[in-house]
Amino acid sequence: MSRQMLPGALLQEPGSKRTARDWLVDVLMTLIALTVGVLVYTESEQAHSDFEDLIDLTLGVTSLIALWWRRRWPGAIGILITAASAFSAFSAGAALIALFNVALRGTRRQIITVTAVGIAGGIVYTVMYPTEDDVPLAIELAFAVLITLVVVPWGLFTRTQRDLVHTERDRAKKAEAEQLAHVEAAREAERRRIAGEMHDVLAHRLSLLSVHAGALEFRPDATPAEISEAAGVIRATATEALRDLRDVIGVLRTSDGVTAPPQPTLDAIPALVEESRAAGMHVRARIEASGGEVMVGRTAYRVVQEGLTNARKHAPAAAVEVTVGPSDASLVVEVVSRKSALAPEAGPGGSGLIGLTERVALAGGSLEHGPNRRGDFVLRAVLPWT
Repeated sequence: MSRQMLPGALLQEPGSKRTARDWLVDVLMTLIALTVGVLVYTESEQAHSDFEDLIDLTLGVTSLIALWWRRRWPGAIGILITAASAFSAFSAGAALIALFNVALRGTRRQIITVTAVGIAGGIVYTVMYPTEDDVPLAIELAFAVLITLVVVPWGLFTRTQRDLVHTERDRAKKAEAEQLAHVEAAREAERRRIAGEMHDVLAHRLSLLSVHAGALEFRPDATPAEISEAAGVIRATATEALRDLRDVIGVLRTSDGVTAPPQPTLDAIPALVEESRAAGMHVRARIEASGGEVMVGRTAYRVVQEGLTNARKHAPAAAVEVTVGPSDASLVVEVVSRKSALAPEAGPGGSGLIGLTERVALAGGSLEHGPNRRGDFVLRAVLPWT
């Protein structure tokens, strides 16, 4: 219902039809034009011959009908009606509406042309049909010109107000579009953050589960004690995976006011290495840094975690060397898998390494990965360190 009370042109929609307000305005304008035309015609009827009366009424009715197309062709309709008003008193009301309409919708050239025709038409009509009152002709001419010079600025003022409404509406649409884009970008960033946290936290635990489950599968001759020990490690690892999953969910709920549990940092790397050793990996570690800035420590932990996870996936029998230590104003984190080559998934196309590259960049560092001259796969991060 509210849309129907707006002008169809204001909606700015392709193929928009006349609204209820447009129909109401059309009827009202026609009634005003008819009323003014009848009053002016009655005032000057005695100065007309029968033939002039016929011409006057014919032009007046034509002008009233032409008002229907004033929105589509404001300039042409304005010239037609104002020219007709020079010879037809019955067209006077329609001429006022046409002048207002061309000021509201016409181009600058159309406004100037129709204004000039309106002034000329008023002068011609006043000279042809002067009133019988004792009013000087000069005053009548001035009044005829003044009417045009009042109606046109009124239409221009209304046009300015309508343009302001258009501008505010466009701004509102632009702001709404920007807000939607911002919300969508925030959602996409949140999805990426969820994917990164899930990969970083769970990939390590699940790879441990895979190693122990595989050992049980390919060791049918294992003793009950060995089976019991492997089952215990699987249970403990599954428990840790569930705890890590709860940690991730806690991180994602921080926007709702839930305090997230502390994330692992630099000091948790030794425990991470021990977990891998317990899973049967051959890991040598040299960790010569502790504490530090939280984001840097957390990123260093993720680098070591990703390196151990990839080594476990693609080279489970290879020896792994983990080095974490300061170098000048940087912290160097390096995971070297002593193997000639790794599966393609461990290369630059891996989603884990892509996410890790972004994480390291956010911390202000750089990440390199790939085989060295000896064929060992090296994952090396350089992070800011003070």
